[in-house]
Formats: sequence, structure tokens, C-alpha cells
Amino acid sequence: MSRALWTWGRLVGSAVILTILIWRFGATPFLEGIRAVDAGALLAAAGLGVLTTVCCAWRWKIVAGGLGVDLRLPAAVAGYYRALFLNLTLPGGIIGDVHRGVSHGRDVNDVGRALRAVVWERFAGQVVLFALALVVLLALPSPVHSFMPLVAIALAAAVACVVLVARARHGGGRFARAWGAAAGDIREGLLARRAWLPIALASVLFVCGHAVTFLIAARTAGVAAPPSRMLPLALLVMLVMVLPSVAGWGPREAALAWAFGAAGLGAQQGVATAVVYGVMVLVASLPGAVVLVVTWFRRILRPRRSERPLPEGTAHA
Repeated sequence: MSRALWTWGRLVGSAVILTILIWRFGATPFLEGIRAVDAGALLAAAGLGVLTTVCCAWRWKIVAGGLGVDLRLPAAVAGYYRALFLNLTLPGGIIGDVHRGVSHGRDVNDVGRALRAVVWERFAGQVVLFALALVVLLALPSPVHSFMPLVAIALAAAVACVVLVARARHGGGRFARAWGAAAGDIREGLLARRAWLPIALASVLFVCGHAVTFLIAARTAGVAAPPSRMLPLALLVMLVMVLPSVAGWGPREAALAWAFGAAGLGAQQGVATAVVYGVMVLVASLPGAVVLVVTWFRRILRPRRSERPLPEGTAHA
């Protein structure tokens, strides 16, 4: 019941935010954003989507290997594309990740460990995203620049508290066992000598790919500001898209309307840029639809092949 409420909450929340934006600015910036999308932007989105998806699949493969579940890179790329498409088109925003974890777990006969690999792979990506965003927002001017020192202090204090709790844990209760299991997963899957650098590199390339996608979206929407002024806004919108929503729609447009307005670029221009960026991200995930169709056909054809009659004279085993 709570899961259904969470899903419906995301749908309703995104719909309410979009309704408020349309009431405030009208449908014009949304329509302008859709009209601005051209073939060049879509090709760039598809190309950058290949880069970011392969990087994420590589990261997933490394984490899964560290946790003891084998995963080939081609299968990881296909599974990641499928997960991205499902996340962007279905309510909830995590259905694709759950599906790739369960599907991989069934292949290796260890669903629990495969799901943990997905969780820690996503966790590693979010940590790198937050770290890069913190550095960029501290270094470059943005609407939130004045608040970033306080944010940095708060994050440092939070990390220090986590470290203290980790060192002070005692006993053999459920919490201690869960904490120990999580610490083991992080140590083996994320911080192992052969894992942490490739994971960090893949995550950085993912963030850079999406930042470039945003810069292209802004240019496509008619924004002439220099990259140094747009890069902090790109990191801001990536942080906002982590929030519960439906494929980022709603919070992304609201955040960019505010950020563009505060930066003197025009709130309507921010909405149009968000729409272009959303379309580009969706197009970049479309290979996942192809993976779904191919998987569906294979499942249909597999039983038919097994049901074919044996040639005459062939003995049954």
C-alpha cells in the first residue's frame, strides 16, 4: 500500500508542479522547447547517451564483480539501457533498476546479491555527482553560490558523524549486522583497490556527458550564455532530477525556471531549456525500448523452439 502511495505521490506531485508552471507562464515555453528540438540535438543526445550508458554499465559490472556476481559488459549495457527506458517511462522512477537487478540475479542464481550490486552502483554514482556539484557550485557563480559554504560544512559534519557511528558500533543486533553487511559491500564492491578508480572515472564521465547534454539543450533553446555560467545550472538540474518525480518532469522545469530567473536569463527560457533537455534524455534512452522488444521476442520464440517435434527416428532421452 505504501509503495502504491509513493508512486501515486510522484505522479500527482509532478502533475501539480507542471500545472502551476503552466498557470504561471502559460504553455508557450513548453511548446517553444518542443519546437526548438532539432535533428542535431537529438543526434548529440543519442551519441552522448551511448557514452553515459556504457560508463554506467561498466560501473555496474565492476561493482557486481566486487560482490561476487559475474556480469558481462554487453549484457550490462543492454540491461542498463532497458532500465533507463523503464525509469523514464513508468511511474516510480526505479522500476527499471529493480528489473535489471532481479533479471541479473536470476541469471546468476543470486537475486539478493545482484540487487545489492544495483543499489551500490547507483549509490556510487550519486556520491560522485554530489561531490562534483559541490565543487562546481563552490567555484562558479550561481543562484545558490552564497549558500554553498554552509552546505559544504553541513556535509562534512554529516560524514564525520557517519564515520564516528561506524567506529562506535557495538553488539550483534540487527542494526549492527546490517551495518556490517553494508560496510562489507562498500569495502568489496566500491573501495577495493581495483574498483574505486574505474568507478570514480565512469561516474565522472557520466556527469560530464549529462552536463554537455544540458549545455547543448540550452543552446538549442536559444540561450547564449557562456558555458561557465551554464555549468552550475547543469549540475543543479542533475541534483533536482534525483528527487522523486516522473522522469524528472515537473521538478526539473520548476528548478530551472527559478534558477534562470535568479540568474537573469529569464524563467520562461529556463522552462524551455528544461523541456529540450527532457526530450533529449528521453531520446537517449530509446535503445532500451529496442532491448525490451528483442527480449520479448526471445521469450516468445524460446518455448516454441522447445516444443518443436523431434525428427522421425530420433529417440527420446
